[in-house]
Amino acid sequence: MGSDTVLGVTRHGSVASVELARGKVNAIDVELLDELGATLATLEQEAEVQAVVLTGAGRAFSAGVDLRRVVDAAPGYVEHLLSGLRSVIERLFAFPKPTVAAVNGAAVAGGCILACACDRRLMAEDARIGASELAVGVPFPVSALEVMRHACGSHAEDVVYGARLLDAHEAVTLGLVHEVHSAGVVLERAQAVAAELGGRAPLAYRLAKQQLRRPVVERMRADAHLDGAVRREWEAPHTAQRLRLQLDRLAAAR
Repeated sequence: MGSDTVLGVTRHGSVASVELARGKVNAIDVELLDELGATLATLEQEAEVQAVVLTGAGRAFSAGVDLRRVVDAAPGYVEHLLSGLRSVIERLFAFPKPTVAAVNGAAVAGGCILACACDRRLMAEDARIGASELAVGVPFPVSALEVMRHACGSHAEDVVYGARLLDAHEAVTLGLVHEVHSAGVVLERAQAVAAELGGRAPLAYRLAKQQLRRPVVERMRADAHLDGAVRREWEAPHTAQRLRLQLDRLAAAR
């Protein structure tokens, strides 16, 4: 892959596998979000694609938003980032075909959200996953928090307030993932699950998913006005200062 590649798409029969491929840990930035949104829009229209698998290149699924770019960004970047994140989360969550996340490595914060927006989530036994936004010190966009509420149900507050990275056993217990497999087979198993779901009657699947997820989509729309406050907090000088300190501590620890 070239240095400017942010994701790749391969096809295995009726299943399209979308691989996040941004830097060493597939950090989320505006370029990745723009391409992921466009790719999902294309796959939605391709009749031969019956299901989609989302995974990460290398050792990570996605380490979440590229915070260094957030603190160093020019004016307007954060607004573009959060707008793109909201759009991709909502598109993935409401995608009319089956979606399966193959969590091959760390799925942190925004990476966790993308995985949880999928219909099924399979995780490598040595991976970690968690919604760590509150530990980082940034608020959840409305769509992100609604996805976590849907995925985790009665455990949502434990996951959100705890803001921890969870091992495979904890992730299953708290609803973040459905199956755990060895790292070498998690993608293959995810493709098999996607093929099985994609083999069901397309209209029946789409309508069932639409009905099951309608309350979440309606809450996303009803509370969308709250994202203005979310953006302002992400852009605030005190947030940038907090993020710089955290990034500097991480760099010093390496």
